[in-house]
Amino acid sequence: MEGVDLVSLDRWMEARSLGSGSISGVRLLAGGTQNILLRFHRGPSEFVLRRPPPVLRAGSNETMRREMRVLEALRGSDVPHPGFIAGSSDETILGAAFYLMQPVDGFNPMSGLPALHAREPLLRRRMGLAVVEAIAALGALDYRAVGLADFGKPENFLERQVGRWRRQLESYADLAGWPGPGAIPGVDAVAAWLDRHRPSSFQPGIIHGDAHLANVMIRPDSVELAALVDWELSTIGDPLLDLGWLIATWPTDGSSFATDAMANQLTDLASPADLAAHYAASSGRDLAALDWYIVLACYKLGIILEGSFARACAGKAPRETGERLHAHTLALFERALSIIR
Repeated sequence: MEGVDLVSLDRWMEARSLGSGSISGVRLLAGGTQNILLRFHRGPSEFVLRRPPPVLRAGSNETMRREMRVLEALRGSDVPHPGFIAGSSDETILGAAFYLMQPVDGFNPMSGLPALHAREPLLRRRMGLAVVEAIAALGALDYRAVGLADFGKPENFLERQVGRWRRQLESYADLAGWPGPGAIPGVDAVAAWLDRHRPSSFQPGIIHGDAHLANVMIRPDSVELAALVDWELSTIGDPLLDLGWLIATWPTDGSSFATDAMANQLTDLASPADLAAHYAASSGRDLAALDWYIVLACYKLGIILEGSFARACAGKAPRETGERLHAHTLALFERALSIIR
């Protein structure tokens, strides 16, 4: 299996009494473009392995270590998440840091709906409310009490955001062929608006960092959330950014970004106003500055996606993927501009 030495993995698991017998039934799971997910059996027990891609990027191993840490900290909480089993920061075992988690019994709405949810509009509406409850529960956790006091830097978190992501955008200039920030209409106007309208204070908490429909698993026989997945952007910051991110990426009126083919088929979802009202009721947080968090989410996610376009311009990623994500970036900035105008 590319990127995973199963013999070494089996030896590592044997030393830790994780399952018994040989590794079998290995299959690659879809989801994300950055990391490897394998589901397999070892004897009667089933596991999911997560590790960085075969060609590591800067920070890939540190990202895995952070994911391990936050999932371990969430153990026993009421935040739906994949159960952490064990992991290793030793890069010599599989060539990178990795961890094992429990399989999640659920479906991802962006990959299609089971018959029950496709048939029942009320279930589709409830999916969004369940996601809201999960991010509200996450933001309500005492991050110090669960061992994450040094997991992020909440001091000046909001003040750092625009500059941090502007520097990320400017770093793409090192990739030959990228047309530069000028290819994103509104990037300077959005940054300036964010700086002018930044909230003066916030209540820090754990944030998922990438809360949207592609990163949730819904229980197939109900409307409840099985898990928030893909924790690579998690940190300690302002939990309202998770709500802003969810709304910034939310399909509305049966339509979404041109790049979200599956989202365009999702109808009868809760409205962004429904999501905000449910979050306010679930969290007790003040949403007076919610538009600011939605605009910040558009700005940050757009810049992250532009990185794939820049790599594609340099021949380091598929051109088709790069063009698709660039179109998504443009749509995100258009959404931000529509809010600030």
